[in-house]
Amino acid sequence: MRKLLLATFSVAFVICGNQALAQQDPQVSHNMFTKMSVNPGYAGSSEGICATLLYRNQWTGFGGEPKTMLFTADMPVPVLHGAVGLSVYAADQLGAEKNLNIRGAYAFGFELGEGRMGLGVDFGYHQKSLNGSKFVFNDQGDNNIPTGSVSGGTLDLGFGAYYNTDQLYFGVSALHLTEGDIKYDNISSTLARHYYLLAGYNAELSSALTLKPSVHVKSDAVSTQLDLNTNLWINNKYWVGASYRLQDAFVLMAGLEIIPNLKLGYSYDITTSEIKTYSSGTHEIMLGYCFSPSIAVKRQFHRNVRFL
Repeated sequence: MRKLLLATFSVAFVICGNQALAQQDPQVSHNMFTKMSVNPGYAGSSEGICATLLYRNQWTGFGGEPKTMLFTADMPVPVLHGAVGLSVYAADQLGAEKNLNIRGAYAFGFELGEGRMGLGVDFGYHQKSLNGSKFVFNDQGDNNIPTGSVSGGTLDLGFGAYYNTDQLYFGVSALHLTEGDIKYDNISSTLARHYYLLAGYNAELSSALTLKPSVHVKSDAVSTQLDLNTNLWINNKYWVGASYRLQDAFVLMAGLEIIPNLKLGYSYDITTSEIKTYSSGTHEIMLGYCFSPSIAVKRQFHRNVRFL
C-alpha cells in the first residue's frame, strides 16, 4: 500500500503539466478535512458522526473575489450496511455569479485487507444565478445580457471510491457525471465533469508527533490543479502545516482541538500567480466536529440447569 501511495504522488506531478485555474468547483485549502465534498465514498470512513463547516474568502482586496461556504456531514448507518452523507455549497460566489450545490450521498462500506473500502454515490441539485446589475457592458439594451437576477439549475450525480486504514487513505471520484445543462433567461451553461484524486499518510515521528502529508488533485480533463500538503500534529490536539498549490499559492495553516471532538483551523494563502499584485491573500476558517457514539452492550443471562 505504501507503493500505491508513492505512485499516487508521482502521477499527481505528471498530470499537472496542464495546470490552470478554470474548474467550476470551488477550491479550499483545508481539503484534508473536507473529503466528503468531493468523494461520496468517504462517508462513514471515520466510523463516527462528523460535520465540517468552512468559509473561504479568496484573493481579498481584488474586488468581486470568490467567497465560498461549505458544509459537510456524514455518519454510519449499520442497518443500511454503509453510511450516508451530505455536502452543501451554500454560498459560492464569484462576481455576479452565485452557485448553490446540495448533494446527499450513500456509501457501501466493507473491510478490505487492513482497512475499509467505501463505494459511494451522491445525488443532488446544482443552481446557478446571475445578478445582471453587476455587469459593465457597452451595448445597452442587449437582450442577451440580463439586467436583473436570473437563475437556473440541474440535477447532479457523482461517484467515488475511498479506501483507508489507520495509516493511510486513497480515493478517486468523479462529480457532475451527467454534465447537466443550466438555462436561465437567454443564457445557458454546462456543468463540467470533475475528477478527483486524494491520498495521504500518517507517519508517527514520536509518541507526541505525527506527520501527515497528503495530495489533492482536481481535473476537468482540460486543466488540472494540484495541492501538496503536510501537517504536523502535536499530541493529536494541535497542528501546523503548509501547502503548495501549483502555480497559484503557498498556504500556511494551523489549528487546535478547542474541546474534545471539536477542531478549529485557519489557513492563509500567499498568492504566487500573476494576480499577486492585486490580491491581499486568501483567508479560510474551518470548524469540524466528530465523535464516535458508544454502543450499548446488551447483557444476556442464561439459567444453568445444574442450579435450578
